[in-house]
Formats: sequence, structure tokens, C-alpha cells
Amino acid sequence: MTKKGKISEIFSKAMFADETKEYKIFYRNFERIVETSLPEFLIESDNLQTIPISRIKKIKKNNTILFERKTSGVE
Repeated sequence: MTKKGKISEIFSKAMFADETKEYKIFYRNFERIVETSLPEFLIESDNLQTIPISRIKKIKKNNTILFERKTSGVE
């Protein structure tokens, strides 16, 4: 639950306080990781309807990692 809160907080700040194109979203799409900008991700995911938050692996702003899901080594 904390991860959803953290990601929601990042998205909210990006949408209302920052330049959204500076944010890169890395998400799992089957067996590969896809990188896209935040505006493109919101379009592709139909505003998080078709790509759930649980598939987001990393969020970066410029070169700073804001969120990264820890892998268990099982994947």
C-alpha cells in the first residue's frame, strides 16, 4: 500500500507542480521493461486503467531515481 501512495504522490506532484516531460516511467510489459515519459505513460495506460501501478518498476526525474521497486530475484 505504501508503494501506491508513493507513486501517487510522485504523479500528483508531477502533474501539478513540475514539468511532466522530465519524468520517465519504467514499467513491466510482459517480459520486458518499457521506458516512456509520464505524459506518454498516462496516454498508453488510459490514465492508469490498462497498466496498473503495480507494474511500474522505476520513476526517474531527469537523472534522479524517485521510486524503484526492489526485485526479489525471483523474476
